[in-house]
Amino acid sequence: MKILIADDSAVPRLILEKTLASLGHETASASDGTDAWTRFQTFQPDVVLSDWLMPGMDGIELCRRIRALDSDQYTYFVLLTAMTELEHAVTAMTAGADDFMVKPLDRSRLEATLIAARRVTALHHELRDQRSALVRLNGLLHDDARRDPLTLLGNRLRMDEDLATAAARVERYRQTYSVALFDIDYFKAYNDTFGHLAGDEALRRVAHVLGGTGRTGDTAYRYGGEEFLVLLPEQTLDTATDAVERIRAAVEALALPNPTKRPSEWLTVSAGIAESSAASPLDVVSWLGRADVALYQAKGGGRNRVVAFAAAAEAA
Repeated sequence: MKILIADDSAVPRLILEKTLASLGHETASASDGTDAWTRFQTFQPDVVLSDWLMPGMDGIELCRRIRALDSDQYTYFVLLTAMTELEHAVTAMTAGADDFMVKPLDRSRLEATLIAARRVTALHHELRDQRSALVRLNGLLHDDARRDPLTLLGNRLRMDEDLATAAARVERYRQTYSVALFDIDYFKAYNDTFGHLAGDEALRRVAHVLGGTGRTGDTAYRYGGEEFLVLLPEQTLDTATDAVERIRAAVEALALPNPTKRPSEWLTVSAGIAESSAASPLDVVSWLGRADVALYQAKGGGRNRVVAFAAAAEAA
């Protein structure tokens, strides 16, 4: 183990260094509490053997400082003193010490203390690793609960959370967001003709386009069935329309056969876009409602097209 020795007396410190070296431990030494605190932060020992009474900073204060650190590594702290009264042991433990040894040190007692220290620090390391594993597992479970299993896009839960955050940012930070609601044209006919396995593969391929064609920061979600939504931060209706048009063209370029041949020989999508801005902030329900109106307009206008809500409203 790595052991830090803090003692202002040179002879006891040297004896302890040699004893610990003979037991196979790596050591570092400090001649007072202040020096010990500095060395502790660079040496990062498993064990500290500290004299109680030292100039600059005594062993009690050194122990308190170490215990106050927010660290994943646990340090076993032993206070050394010539004082034998029981109340001194209680004071040491209250300050955070793990053990209390009376000088002069007995080699066998020291060995026993270090065996206990090894077990305690090993247990703390094991608990730290288990805690880290639990944090990672919770993160994975959190992500899995917000991912559509077929397309691997965000699901409705993730979408609802992100839309609520976006709506709040529009109000608080005066940002502009757009949403684009997509629907695969004549997808029922595709499923009926080629089967549900082929339909699932088509959904995955369209989802891959939606998730990879936009800008960094744009997020795609499976809205339900053959419908998808893309959230476009800092996008106005004009800039969002350009981005969504690129997605529409990329889906058609997949060249998935369309059994109806309408409006194209390839599978296509229609999309409706709505904007929420500081000038006209919307709650999530109204925002999605506008995107749905625009999508309905796109499908009614012949499909395989992109319509922004403003254009839909003017046409109405």
